[in-house]
Amino acid sequence: MESLTTFAGWIWSYGIVFLLVLTLVVFIHELGHFLVARWCGVSVKAFSIGFGPEIFGFNDKHGTRWRFAWIPLGGYVKFIDDENAASAPGTGKTDTMTADEKRGSFHAKPVSQRAAVVAAGPIANFLLAIVIYAGLNAAYGVRIMPAYVDAVVAGSPAEKAGFMPGDKIIEIDGTQIEKFEDLQRIVGSAGGRELAFKVERGGSVVPLMVTPNVDEQRDPFGRSFRRGLIGIQRSVSPDKIQTLEVGPIEAVVRGVKETYANIAASMSGIADIITAKQSAEQMGGPILMAEVTAKVAELGIEPMLRWVAFISANIGFLNLLPIPVLDGGHLLFYGYEAVRRKPASERFQQMGFQVGLALLMMLMIFVNFNDLANIWRRLTGVG
Repeated sequence: MESLTTFAGWIWSYGIVFLLVLTLVVFIHELGHFLVARWCGVSVKAFSIGFGPEIFGFNDKHGTRWRFAWIPLGGYVKFIDDENAASAPGTGKTDTMTADEKRGSFHAKPVSQRAAVVAAGPIANFLLAIVIYAGLNAAYGVRIMPAYVDAVVAGSPAEKAGFMPGDKIIEIDGTQIEKFEDLQRIVGSAGGRELAFKVERGGSVVPLMVTPNVDEQRDPFGRSFRRGLIGIQRSVSPDKIQTLEVGPIEAVVRGVKETYANIAASMSGIADIITAKQSAEQMGGPILMAEVTAKVAELGIEPMLRWVAFISANIGFLNLLPIPVLDGGHLLFYGYEAVRRKPASERFQQMGFQVGLALLMMLMIFVNFNDLANIWRRLTGVG
């Protein structure tokens, strides 16, 4: 009973923080759609944060209903001729429209404008991530812990490959290593695959070949994952940690790189799950995101803002997946239309949206089941 009370208190304390973070990211995403739609002359019927019945809202001077709804896990911008919140084209809707309404029709716009409106949501998320990262880089500087080897584990792949304490890892498979996190990212996803290292040792560059072991581990939330390890310990000596002060341009450049790194990591993670290199158990939904948000919120404002940027970049990426209902699915249809010089049949598009919705519902059920199963394991020690 005490565990359940604690969990309920956690939901109240940190679930609110997560919803605030998610609301900001969703608002920026939908604002991207909204602003480009208005720029293209599209009439926007509703701008909603959340789904389901409305809690409160208001109409602006253009007739758009701005609303907050009861299910706060997403949002949408609905155009005058949409069939639903997924922006599926309404069957025969233009037949009953006035001339003014037809001018504001989204689905009657050129395919280039429709694609711009759809792409604007994910692009807005990427821009938010870049702005946050750039602002933090400019305000706090860039903290770098170079990949120095402090110790080598006996019998490890690193020892067999010839690594020595004091080595500075500068390159892996042609990729420059600026900080230890770069090393962890590359090695962690390369279990069982031989990697070509270059290390600085005594003023010389030494090439080394090493194949990381594959280690089964659990994260702080109880999820199983496989990770490549070579058996080195990093140096945490204060004299090895650098803080680089960067100007506005360098701050933005690094912000772009950090945003790209987030997206690349997500792409790699999805590929690993599809190819069974990683367990699908590690996939999580809103509950996992809320748990991580709770942990990050305790670390302070800078880690929290970096977490917001991470979520924003990933929501932008996930929305670009070529699944009907998502922005990427719409862009797929528009690409077909641009090539064939005519849109896909209305029946085909409707079927696509139905299949896409079914896939998303199954995915949501699966990730929420994962979340609840992990919570049950932590509360009971069973499973």
